[in-house]
Order: sequence, then C-alpha cells, then structure tokens
Amino acid sequence: MTIQELFGYGAAVLVGLVIGLAGGGGSILTVPIFVYIFGIPTMMATSYSLFVVGTTSLIGSINHIWKKRVDLRITGTFAGPSFISVYLSRRYLVPALPDPLLRLGDWNVPKSDAILFFFAIIMVLAARAMIRDKRPSEGLAADGRPRYGTLALDGLAVGLLTGIIGAGGGFLIVPMLVLLAGLPIQRAVATSVLIIAVNSFIGFLGDVQHTHLNWNFLLPFTGLSIAGIFLGMYLARYVPPNALRKGFGWFVLAVATYMIAKELL
Repeated sequence: MTIQELFGYGAAVLVGLVIGLAGGGGSILTVPIFVYIFGIPTMMATSYSLFVVGTTSLIGSINHIWKKRVDLRITGTFAGPSFISVYLSRRYLVPALPDPLLRLGDWNVPKSDAILFFFAIIMVLAARAMIRDKRPSEGLAADGRPRYGTLALDGLAVGLLTGIIGAGGGFLIVPMLVLLAGLPIQRAVATSVLIIAVNSFIGFLGDVQHTHLNWNFLLPFTGLSIAGIFLGMYLARYVPPNALRKGFGWFVLAVATYMIAKELL
C-alpha cells in the first residue's frame, strides 16, 4: 500500500469524524478523496460516495432516533419526494447525460469534468455556510406550522442534487427544516442525518443495476468512516462543534479551490 493510499484511508476516518462531531459536512469530501487520491473515475466515485455517506449517516441517525431527536413526520414529507428524485436521477438522468457534455468548436467538456466542476462549486457553498456558521433562527415556519408543500418541493431539488454529485446536501437540508418546518436546530440536524442516509442509499440502488463495484475497496473504506463517526460522537462531548465547523469549512474551501484550478488549467 502506498503513502497516498494510506492518506486516503486516513481521510475516510476524517469523513466520519466530522459527521460525528458536527452533525454533517464530512460527506462533501468523499468524491474528491476517491478521484484525486485513489484515482477512481468520477462517475464511479459518486456511486462509492453514496454508499459511504449512506452507511455512515445511518449509523449516526440510529443514535439520534434512539434519543428521540428525529421528527419522523417531517422526515416523511421531505424525504418522500427526495427519494424519488435521487433514484430517478441516478438510474436515468446521470447515465443519459451526453459525453462530452458540451461542445464548443474544438473545445469539449467531458461529463466527468463537468460533474467535478459542479461538485467544486457546491463545496464552495458548503464551505461558506460552515465558515460563517450563521445558522437560521428557530421556529420560523408560518403560524408555527410546517409548510409541507414547500418542504416536498425542496425535497425534490435536494434529491436531484444528491443524485448528481453523490453527496448528502446536509448544509441545504438543515436550514430548510428550520425555516419551513419550524424545527429546533438540534432536531433539524438529527432529522437531516436520517434523510441523508436514506437519500444516499436510494441513489446507490439506482447505480447498482448498471455499475460494477469493487467491494474489496469500498467496504474497508466505509468501515473506517464508521469508526470515525463513533470517534466523533465521543469527542463531541469535549470539542466545540462551532470551532470544528469553521476549521473544516476552510479546509473544504481549499480542496474546492484546488479542484476548480485543476479542472480549468
């Protein structure tokens, strides 16, 4: 095993560690780890990411469910349309995208490069949210009642995003649950982790039917990520999550900047 591969497996622990400590965010790194450290093709990397994110988030959500932090009714409202969207996007939309995705004379944009560039933009938005750490105020739903229709539509949009880039989108889901469902922030985070877990698994099911997976690589990587989330949930008692979130946000921003520079140059 090379030094680079050892670094990649160490990064798997980091993914789970951040999810366990901060309630989300770590999954945004899985695709760059697979592509730039392990040299896995982009489309395969998004499939692997869905499995790792889904499994790791599911472990975290079990703890939240056990402690009754998850709002199951809101989960169903948001997640139902989201599940449909993520499955259809992975099963039909992503495979149907032309390659190259764009032709301008002699200049072609391969599908894999376009997805990585789009992913990097999402990383910049996620990093900005983590660095600012400006969480929405609690209980802003109209008349104190959840806006179920808007939640369902937003679920469709988040499912599409998850299907295309292979990441959970927790930085989008949490504000929606607070602003549209009126959930307290901790309850919104717990509910979001469950939505991310199931969303990712549904998207992964859309891939299994047409993708050959290297389970000898994927399962050990996922196991290390799960070990990281247990470590993160333990350290959460001692590490200030806000400081971690901002520090990790700067790290994500640096990785996104590298990705954009690499894709443009």
